[in-house]
Amino acid sequence: MSLATVETALRRVGLDRYMMLLVATVLLATFAPARGDFAAALKPVTYWVVALLFFLYGAKLSTKTIVSGFANWKLQIGVLLCTFALFPLLGLVVKPVAVQWLPTAIGVGFLYIGCLPSTVQSSIAFTSVSGGNVAGAVCAASISNLVGVVLSPLLFAVLIPSGTGYGVDPSAVWKIVQQILLPFAVGQLCRPLLADLLNRYKLPTMIVDRGSILLIVYSAFSAGVVNGIWQVVSPGALAIIVGLCAALLAVAMAVALGAGKAAGMPRADLLALLYCGSTKSLATGLPMAGILFAGQDISLVVLPLMVFHLLQLVVCAIISQRMAARAS
Repeated sequence: MSLATVETALRRVGLDRYMMLLVATVLLATFAPARGDFAAALKPVTYWVVALLFFLYGAKLSTKTIVSGFANWKLQIGVLLCTFALFPLLGLVVKPVAVQWLPTAIGVGFLYIGCLPSTVQSSIAFTSVSGGNVAGAVCAASISNLVGVVLSPLLFAVLIPSGTGYGVDPSAVWKIVQQILLPFAVGQLCRPLLADLLNRYKLPTMIVDRGSILLIVYSAFSAGVVNGIWQVVSPGALAIIVGLCAALLAVAMAVALGAGKAAGMPRADLLALLYCGSTKSLATGLPMAGILFAGQDISLVVLPLMVFHLLQLVVCAIISQRMAARAS
C-alpha cells in the first residue's frame, strides 16, 4: 500500500498531515522536551513567529471582504453569539464537572476554551469544501479573532472564580494586543504591497501558519513534561478530557444549527455558522495562554484546548466531506 493511499484513507476519517504533525509534536515534547538554554531561546523565537503569523493574516485579508460580510448581519451576529455567549456558558457548566475528577488547571482550561475566538483557516476551509458561504466565513472568523484579542481575556477575567489561583493581569491585554492585533494592523497597511505576492506563493504562508502552532505546542508541552504533566494526567484522565470535549463540541454544533435554522438562514450561511460558531482557535489561544498564564503550569491549562482542537478538526472534516458528497 502506497503512502498516498494511506493518506487518502486517513483523510476520509478526518486525519490529515497537519493533525498527525500535531500528535508527533506532543510525542517529541514528551520524549525530547526543550530544557535549559534551549527552552529559553525558544521563547523569543515563538513570540516573533506568532507576530509574523498575524502580520500575514492581516496582509492576506481583503478589507472589502470584511465590509461586504457585515451586510449578512444574521450570520455575523450568530457567530459572535455562539463564540462569546454560548461557549462561555458551556465552559461554566463543564468546569465544575471537570474538577470533580481532574486537576483545577484542566478545569480552568475548559473555561478558557469558552472564551476564545473562532478558528480562521480551518473554518473557512471546511465551509468551502461543504459549499457554504466562504465570504461570510472569512468575515465572521476574522471579526471573531479581532474582537477576541481584547474580549477573550476580559471574559476570562470576569468568569474565572476567585481562589483558583488563576487570574488576568491587566497588562496582559496590552501584551496580547502587541503580539497579535498590532502585527495584524501593520499587515493590513502593507496589503497593497504584499497581497499579490502572498496569493501567488501560498506555501510559505501555510508553513508559517502551521509551523507557528507546532512550535508553540512543542514549547508549552516541553515545559509541562519537565514539570511532570504525564504524572498528573493518567490515561483515564485523558479519556475524561476527550469525553468532555466531545460533549462540548456536540452541544455547540447542535445549538448553532438549531439557532441558524430558527433564524431562517439559507444552507450556505448555515454551514458557515456551523464551522465558525463551533470551533475554537489554537493559533490565537496558545500564544494568548502564554501571556495570561505566565509563570503557571500552562501545559495543563491548554491540554483541553489541544484535545478540543484535534477533535473539532476530525469532526468538521468528516462533516464537510459528507456535505460535499451530498452536494455533488
